[in-house]
Amino acid sequence: MRAVTPGGDPVLAARFAVPTVPRTFVRRGRLLDQLAEGLRTPLTLVNGPAGAGKTLLVADWITAREPGDVAWLTVEPEDNAPGVFWAYVLHAFRHHGIALPSDIGSPARPGEVDHSLLARVAAWLDGRDRPVTLVLDEFDRVAGCAEVADGLQFVLRHAGDGLRLLVISRTEPLLPLYRYRAAGELVDIRGADLAFRAEETAALADRHGLALSGAGARVLTARTGGWAAGLRLCTLAAQRADAPEAFLAEFEPGHSTVADFLLGEVLRAHPSDTQDLLLRASILEEIHPDLANALTGRVDAEPILEGLQRANAFVEPIGHSWYRLHPLFAEILRVHLGVRHPGLEPELHRTAAHWLSRAGLLDEALSHAADAGDWELAADEFIGRLAIGRLLTGLSAERLDGLFARMAPETSGPAPDLVRAARELAHHDVERGVTYLGRAEQNLPDDDSDDAAAVRLSCAVLRVLAARVAGSADLAELAAKAAAEAERALPADRLDQCPELTALMLTDLGSAQLWAGRFDAARSTLSEAVRSPQEPSTAFARHEALSRLALIDFLQGRPGHAESHARGAVAEAEHSGLPVSDRTGMAQLVLAAVAIDRDDLAAAQGHLDRAAATSAASRDPVVAVELAILRSRMLFAKGDPRSALLALDDMAKQPLVSAEPSPWVSDRIAMAMAAAHLADGDPKAAVKVFEDRPAHGPESLVAEARARVAAGEGERALRILDELELPEHRDPGPVIDVWILLTRAQAADALGDFAAAESLLLRALAAARPHHLRRPFLDAGSWVRRLLLHRPALAREHAWLTGTPAPGRKEPVGPRPETLSARERDVLERLAQLMSTEEIAADLHLSVNTVKTHLKSIYRKLAATRRGEAVRRAREFGLL
Repeated sequence: MRAVTPGGDPVLAARFAVPTVPRTFVRRGRLLDQLAEGLRTPLTLVNGPAGAGKTLLVADWITAREPGDVAWLTVEPEDNAPGVFWAYVLHAFRHHGIALPSDIGSPARPGEVDHSLLARVAAWLDGRDRPVTLVLDEFDRVAGCAEVADGLQFVLRHAGDGLRLLVISRTEPLLPLYRYRAAGELVDIRGADLAFRAEETAALADRHGLALSGAGARVLTARTGGWAAGLRLCTLAAQRADAPEAFLAEFEPGHSTVADFLLGEVLRAHPSDTQDLLLRASILEEIHPDLANALTGRVDAEPILEGLQRANAFVEPIGHSWYRLHPLFAEILRVHLGVRHPGLEPELHRTAAHWLSRAGLLDEALSHAADAGDWELAADEFIGRLAIGRLLTGLSAERLDGLFARMAPETSGPAPDLVRAARELAHHDVERGVTYLGRAEQNLPDDDSDDAAAVRLSCAVLRVLAARVAGSADLAELAAKAAAEAERALPADRLDQCPELTALMLTDLGSAQLWAGRFDAARSTLSEAVRSPQEPSTAFARHEALSRLALIDFLQGRPGHAESHARGAVAEAEHSGLPVSDRTGMAQLVLAAVAIDRDDLAAAQGHLDRAAATSAASRDPVVAVELAILRSRMLFAKGDPRSALLALDDMAKQPLVSAEPSPWVSDRIAMAMAAAHLADGDPKAAVKVFEDRPAHGPESLVAEARARVAAGEGERALRILDELELPEHRDPGPVIDVWILLTRAQAADALGDFAAAESLLLRALAAARPHHLRRPFLDAGSWVRRLLLHRPALAREHAWLTGTPAPGRKEPVGPRPETLSARERDVLERLAQLMSTEEIAADLHLSVNTVKTHLKSIYRKLAATRRGEAVRRAREFGLL
């Protein structure tokens, strides 16, 4: 006898069929494992939008894992009648070979089901020795029927371990999911779980005969949001393309089978008001109900968005009342918006820009103003919000630069010109930047409004930057005063929202003062910049200010303070995630300079390499000059003064960008050239450097004195050094102090006053010891080694001079080394006096090769690889 429903209609057997899994289906083990987990819980929910692959996932699980007794029922809308629904459930059991008790009965009427029938079903299931998995596919078709949900909940609750209910639905069923979730009795597979991952996308493409690269798979996955139906439709379309991967990366979804699916299956399933809201909201990345109301002119967005979210209609909540459309769906809707409402999109963007601006969401407002082509609105909002600093620094600088690069050339007014000026200055095109800045200044507003003050402040801040690039501290200080005046005209809370503006202005002003040699003013200004609020937007300014403070400390001969500020700058950059290429490089240069002074050339080279990797190495004249000078110092520290000179000559041929010269930069170049000439054995050339270019600061005066001592002008050198004893030159840093003492010692030695020379050398050693300044003694000349050789007691308390670790650092001594020969001990003693290989050979009347042979033997016996290490280990074992 043919089975019928309570209404007399024949039972449709097709509704019991487990769907066939196509051969191109990609089996995803992670999801099958989740379904298998459901065999241990009463309820499993597979919930996602249309085309998410819900049904085929469960069908594949049944095929692949064979999870015992399974009854499949595809729900239809007529199942909203409880009698019909339960009649189909009972037939589903029978269809899949699950025998029911003969007295189980069946519903008598379509619209109701007898409670005793449900009780018999639950009792029968509870009495089974193994569970039945009841799969209800497309359960959303009865989502509004509370009677069906109540009946299912009753049977599920009383069936014990005899029933496992697996619900496949676009919407959430009316079952008390919270109760199952709280009890850990629910396996919940949602849209995010169903979304394909890149490797699964690649596997799907492979099943369709397409070899998709990893990058291509990632792009396609991101573009479709991992939506299964979209991926399959795209892949099928790509099979007909000449270049499938390029097609998948660039296809126009608005004119594809994907669009047909989404428009037909999703959009047109909604009422006209909902369709209108979706189309207008498709221009938004994120949707707030109030913003959607502004776009539609209605007030019903909130319930519509909530309903779409519950229906899994490609709308998902993202928190705080905001929603987001599926990216591919939004893309298709935008195309359809243009077809249904030609010319409406710009107006929608303009409305969104105004709403977002009023909501304080500047970035989002700018994007929509740009899409509306309303560049005056975008520039006015940008300048009015004091956001000009964000074009010059911070994580959004590149994005904002790209956005305003689209600005129409005919857009006029002070705000657009200020934006253009900032972009040009950020790109280091000073001439064009100043031109736009001048044009903006010609049209400055003369009223007392906050917006007018914001324009004046932005103008002044850019003027400080332009003055810094031009190397004019006077202009920078003048512009900073104008900026301070404009700030006073603005509410404090408005300034507080843009801390990067003041931080950048201070850093630029301090840098200009530093360039001009106004070290005290620069230190004060840069210190104020460092005290800026610690926010991501001020990270670069604080990093650069710390770097410049480190440079000032180094120039003033204070290596400890310089190192501390430089390491603070590096820590600031790393803490805030500044990319290496975006850092100033100055902190690394200062660390390299300190390392060279300590004769730690390996560390210095590492810092130089890191400095050279920054973009500042090619655009910042201070960084470029210091990099060249330190590279030169490295060359003559390694015994190659000729190459050091060539490197300096090459650098000197490069014109500095700044219009106004820097006195200390000039000094630094002269000092480096003089030092290289001295190392090359040409003191007259070293003296000539200072005759052609007079020295300015204390350090360069000492350098000139050194050159004159070496050239036989000891008396004149002492007069120069005497000038440094005057009050205006006192309080030199330790490095300068060491050089003064060494140069005086050298002059005394040259004049035959050996007692004074030894005393001054001893004082120099004492001054250098706290900072382990080895390089001055190595660069001072052979007279130092000669004095130390004849008076070893001078260096006896200065083990650091030959590489002894810093006080407090303990290292294992190890087994006692092999005994040194008498000649090896002679060589070792001279090695400890900083004598070169050639000098040792001459002093011991040996050939250079013989000394090298002894050195190799010494290194082997002391397990050392370099001179300093050999001397240090010899002292540890009491051999010296």
